[in-house]
Order: sequence, then C-alpha cells, then structure tokens
Amino acid sequence: MRLTKFSHACVRAEGDGVLVIDPGTYSEWAALDGVDAVLITHEHADHMDVDALTDALAKRPAVRIFAPADVVPKLGDLGSATTAVAAGDEFTAAGFAIRACGGQHALIHPDIPRIANLGYLLDGRVYHPGDSFDTPGDAEIDTLFVPVVAPWLKASEAIDFIRAVRPRNAYALHDALLNDAYANLLNGLLTGMAGTGYRRLGAGESLSV
Repeated sequence: MRLTKFSHACVRAEGDGVLVIDPGTYSEWAALDGVDAVLITHEHADHMDVDALTDALAKRPAVRIFAPADVVPKLGDLGSATTAVAAGDEFTAAGFAIRACGGQHALIHPDIPRIANLGYLLDGRVYHPGDSFDTPGDAEIDTLFVPVVAPWLKASEAIDFIRAVRPRNAYALHDALLNDAYANLLNGLLTGMAGTGYRRLGAGESLSV
C-alpha cells in the first residue's frame, strides 16, 4: 500500500485502486486525481470539501463516497453517490478492506453538541481516526495517523492515543494549524514518550507500508 499525506487530515491510499480519506478545505484537490472511492470521517469542512468532491465526480462518475449517515444530507447532489456507514461496518472500497470504528467526534466543549465521526481501518493495519481518539479495537496497527492540533485535543491525549493503539509507526494528522515551533516541541514529546516511531510528513510526501 502506498500512502500519501496531503495537507491537514487528508490521506490517499493506493493499491489496486485509489482511496482518499477526508479531502477537506485545507487539502489539495490533487489528492483526488484518479480517485475510485472516498471515505469521510465527519461533516466539518476541513474534512469534507463538497466543491472538490463535486469536481472529482464530474471527472469520474463511478467514484463512491462512504460517510456517516448524518453526513449524507450535507453532500447535496453527491448523496446519490454516497453509502451511509456506521461503527462496526465492514466493506470494500477501491479494493481495500475497510472497517468503520468509533462513532462520535471528540468533545470540543460541553456547550457544543457532538456529531458523528468514524475512524477507518484499512486492510487491518492502517488507521485514520478522524477527529477522535477512538481506538480500532485489538487490530495490530502498522501505521497510525494521530491528530496533533485541534480545539478538542492536548498533547497528552495524542501520546496516550499512540500508547493505546501501539502502532509500528505514527504520523501527524490534523496539522494545518501547526507552526514550526510547536511542531518541534511535539516531535520531542511524541518521539520520547509515545513508545513508537513518530514523524510529521510533508504535504504530498509518500511512504509504502
């Protein structure tokens, strides 16, 4: 599997097909070039750019979208190309075996209602949690994408999340608001305390897993 990290929360997986997770408004439209299927974790615009998705489906009408049921009405005309999924569902998308995990967005503040959020486990070994620290059960994770900057998280939670999942390697996710000074601080904290390899990939940087 070839993984490419695009800006913020967007990850592209290539194998027999092309799968893109969370192409949002902070992410490059190029992430969707040649896409076969899209996974959306939740409804926030930084994870779901409707204009970019509309453009992708205009070029490739066979593209399928998978998202929580609450997200489908927010996709407008793209709803007909979208399959609603829930936590625990297992399905195939772009040739990858997918399991949906979790169920709710992390708490931002008690005054802000929580929304649906799904993490996605790819081929039993690569995990993208969306905006949550929900773990993928007892799966042995090779590659974990870990959120590092958001109104709903602090560094200790990212460390504990990596420790709970115990991946072989962890890579920064949800990082569009991360400046260089805090990136260096986080790198030291997560590398020293999380108990696994940690790195922040540049936008467009790829790796094989």
